[in-house]
Amino acid sequence: MRSAAPKNRRKALDHMPGHLPPRMRVLYVTTPARTGSWLAEAFATDSASDVVLEESQGLTDGVARLREEVYDAVLIGHDHEQLDSLELLAALRAGGATEPLVVLGAESEQEMAALVYEAGGDAYVCVHTTTTRTLIWTVARAIERHQLLRENSRLTASEEQRLQKDRDEATRLLDQQRELIRDLDNEATGPEEFALPLQLVGLYRDLLRTYVIMGSGTLTNEMSKLASLLASAGISAHRTLDLHLVVLEELIRGLGNRSTRHVIARANLLVLEVMVHLAEGYRERYQTRVSPPRQLKLPGFDREPPEFVA
Repeated sequence: MRSAAPKNRRKALDHMPGHLPPRMRVLYVTTPARTGSWLAEAFATDSASDVVLEESQGLTDGVARLREEVYDAVLIGHDHEQLDSLELLAALRAGGATEPLVVLGAESEQEMAALVYEAGGDAYVCVHTTTTRTLIWTVARAIERHQLLRENSRLTASEEQRLQKDRDEATRLLDQQRELIRDLDNEATGPEEFALPLQLVGLYRDLLRTYVIMGSGTLTNEMSKLASLLASAGISAHRTLDLHLVVLEELIRGLGNRSTRHVIARANLLVLEVMVHLAEGYRERYQTRVSPPRQLKLPGFDREPPEFVA
């Protein structure tokens, strides 16, 4: 391994804080025939990062150390005869190891890099062509990658929990509304037995989907027309709520793993507005029945006709 870099280059990088972790605790898995003293000396000559190197010899010792201690990264010295890094990589990953794993070897990167990746490693470094600074950067990038993977996993789990909470809340609200319909049916003296017209179901489905995207405002006329159709068909308020739940449950099932919070909130506003329009439609029909329109007489025809004298 060559020295890190010319001193002027090293100083330039040292004035760029934050790019390398200030300290890294690294385990070097090697063999008794090839100790890690040369690697520790190389790290000591480069002040870009304080690399604390610990050494284990052989696969069994390396696995035991990883089980007992926590390291920022693991370096594995590849040796075809005494320490096959590919087997060790596969064994570590199969055992649940999540540390960054970087392989050091004498073979070229063209020969080994792909094999290391396929076995679960994060990088392969040829000791004959790299520098200490490059190795430090390679280890640092592997550490950063695993930190990002852990953070992404944490965020994914958090998002799944939030979505599950939304789905549970949606189920609870739908169950409460279903219970309300059952109570209304039990209290009614003559519950409606007919099925909801398919035309109304399709119309309400389109209205709900549009409302979820656009909200109210531009859909006032559509809701008024729907309420008029419901009133004309003699659909009661709780049958309208039944229609709402049928369409809403269908829409929620189609969401899959997406959030239901926005859909539920918009759907509640929609059914409230529809009920207001429906109530107004029935009020107008009641007023028409109580006070039906009457034909007014034309001017001059509202007087009594003159008596006829023989």
